[in-house]
Amino acid sequence: MNFDILINLFDKTHNVLLSNAVKAVNINNTIRNWLFGFYIVEYEQKGEDRAKYGEKVLQTIENHFKISGIKGLTERRLREYRKFYLVYPQIRRLLTAIFNQIAPDENYNAIRRSLTAELQIADKQQFEYPIDKLINSLSFTHLNELCKIADPVKRVFYEIECIKGIWSVKELERQINSLYYERMGMSSNPEKMSKIIQSKTENLTVQETVKSHFSFEFLGIKQKELIEETDLEQALLDNFQYFMLELGRGFCLEARQKRILIGDEYFFIDMVFYHRILRCHIIVELKADKFNHSHISQLNTYVNFYKKEICESTDNPPIGILLVAEKNNPLVEFALAGIENNLFVSKYLLQLPTKEQLTNFITNELNKKY
Repeated sequence: MNFDILINLFDKTHNVLLSNAVKAVNINNTIRNWLFGFYIVEYEQKGEDRAKYGEKVLQTIENHFKISGIKGLTERRLREYRKFYLVYPQIRRLLTAIFNQIAPDENYNAIRRSLTAELQIADKQQFEYPIDKLINSLSFTHLNELCKIADPVKRVFYEIECIKGIWSVKELERQINSLYYERMGMSSNPEKMSKIIQSKTENLTVQETVKSHFSFEFLGIKQKELIEETDLEQALLDNFQYFMLELGRGFCLEARQKRILIGDEYFFIDMVFYHRILRCHIIVELKADKFNHSHISQLNTYVNFYKKEICESTDNPPIGILLVAEKNNPLVEFALAGIENNLFVSKYLLQLPTKEQLTNFITNELNKKY
């Protein structure tokens, strides 16, 4: 052994065991979510007191677990788990031993019989990827995305391609949206097309695998730890928070890395203030790189979301502030979406920091050594 071999052994040992740990988290998370979906369907079909809760059973479950502390059991998540069970009923073949460990006593015999029952004809698929390989290879985040595909043949196609290419969830979404399956059907040389597509796809890393929202919820990690930021971006956000609050003009910090749900996607807003004098939300996005037109589009989306979904009837329209820097020469832009009242605009100009103040803040921060 020499020093190079020693370092190489450290690297390989870390990577192999980290990969094993991540795979274990993903498999157990997938099994848990499937079982939750199975329990819901069983209760909805056979629960003795199901009439008491009716259509509010999922909401009632959510309310219960808000108190007891299991993360992620929102009504929306529970619907996803139920759909996951209905789309992949064949997972039951792997779970008899696990359920016996969860609930070994006789009180659960009826549920155990349902779990071990043969799949109904309606549940059986003509094409089916080996289920043990499926849950060993794909995270629940992948499977949740695949559940959105109604056509079982199309779904199996993406299962195969996703596993073969070790796709990230983002890559899986991109390929589905680009109609890869449909284009493959029209191709005169499918094998060649598959090789070309796979050579251009974004592969999943071990670190990315464990960062899914589902994994964080399963592991009970705090929501703020879902966000990855560079040291520079974190320092800028920390200092901008104090900069705004020290202005003493009615700013109240409402949230850092505010998670919002638009459609089926989560987004994170860098910072949200509420201004008690202006009676409006102030949405701040900070980019530690050069200006891009997509930044305005992103901020405008957040402002419009707040305007429609968050603001109360007594609130004034929300304000967006975008801070962008390129090297040490900052470009600062305001997005004043929805502000039409001239008096309110005048008041806004008096209460918010000036462009010069914001420019000086960015310049000073970027000149620091983080």
